[in-house]
Amino acid sequence: MSDAREFDVIVFGATGFVGELTARHLAQHAPDDVRIALAGRTEAKLEQVRSRLGVRAAQWPLVIADVDSPSSLDAMAARTAVLCSTVGPYAQYGEAVVGACVNAGTHYTDLTGEVLFARRSIDKYHDQAVAGGVKIVHSCGFDSIPSDLGTWLLYDRAKTDDAGTLGPTTLVAHVKGGASGGTIASAIGLIDEVTTDREARRIATRPHSLTTDETQERPKQPSDVAVVAAAEVDPSLTGSLAPFFMAPYNTRVVRRSNALLDWAYGPDFTYRETMSVGRNPWLSTVGSYAVLAGMGVGVAAIAAKPLRPLLDRILPAPGSGPSEKAQAAGRFMAEVYTRTTSGRRYRSRVGARKDPGYSGTAVMLGEASLALALDGDSARGGAPLPDRHGVLTPAVALDGVLADRLRAQGFVVEVTELDQ
Repeated sequence: MSDAREFDVIVFGATGFVGELTARHLAQHAPDDVRIALAGRTEAKLEQVRSRLGVRAAQWPLVIADVDSPSSLDAMAARTAVLCSTVGPYAQYGEAVVGACVNAGTHYTDLTGEVLFARRSIDKYHDQAVAGGVKIVHSCGFDSIPSDLGTWLLYDRAKTDDAGTLGPTTLVAHVKGGASGGTIASAIGLIDEVTTDREARRIATRPHSLTTDETQERPKQPSDVAVVAAAEVDPSLTGSLAPFFMAPYNTRVVRRSNALLDWAYGPDFTYRETMSVGRNPWLSTVGSYAVLAGMGVGVAAIAAKPLRPLLDRILPAPGSGPSEKAQAAGRFMAEVYTRTTSGRRYRSRVGARKDPGYSGTAVMLGEASLALALDGDSARGGAPLPDRHGVLTPAVALDGVLADRLRAQGFVVEVTELDQ
């Protein structure tokens, strides 16, 4: 496809903070022959971004497109093999972009962590994307590649080892870094919708809200907002684990991967996400309940409309982000533990010494976009991608190809069998 298009990748929303970080990653790490363009509403702002990206990006074309102009989205999508969108909140701005890509036969990546947008995208575009041979790949950043790829790695290793299928599986997140302004804006939009719309609330709270097969019998899934004894996850762990703030979205993505793979993770597969707050039994328990209480207070504060002006002044705005020094101090590691039906214990790890919501996300989004543009193209020496199309998850769309790409960027991406 890419040779028939003017560009391999267009970064839409390049004037935003994560958009520019993604463009910078591509300028520094994409192969020399990759054809890249920057897109947004304002040419002058795009020129400013391009001037900061270095000599390799100096001649990148600029594309003017606006979510309020469907014809501009159609024209943009028709020019590229892959459209990489950082324009959020996606519930507000994303649907028209996805539609333009599906209609143009263009692959698509984004950073959404919005369950209602993802559900609507599936309902409206999955079948058309399958028929058109298009990969629509949502959630290609910290939400939700570590979760999704980490679980797929366990499945792949257990299958290779003939160790049975996956049983209870838990992610333990180790995170240093802040949530992005775009993530916060998306959370605010979701809370606003679920507090006023009963159907939206039902979708957001269903454990399998991104799964299309309503008739499939499944085991009961764990709570997204529970304090968990670490030893329940794996006997090597101590203390208590706090709920992870992205679990209400990431868990649905992982379960969709299982469904898209014909429930290959196994009939006993359950999935939950937690966050480490230390290994000391007493301190971690206190810390875990403090996190749980803080999450409740945060949701209540966002839902209280009179507090919104105050929150707008305190919280980072969409398109903004921390300094390079602050980003350099960030890091993340997602450890996913499972016990298979044969009793063998495994742990996968996906992480990097990068800020999870900013520099780390930019690498993941950039590499996912390059994988779609290059790795499915055997004429350009690319690795083979899975022959799957539709509204997909990162693991289902890219599986081991994405793992290899992230390793090449210095990420830890590994699976270890634990001692019995």
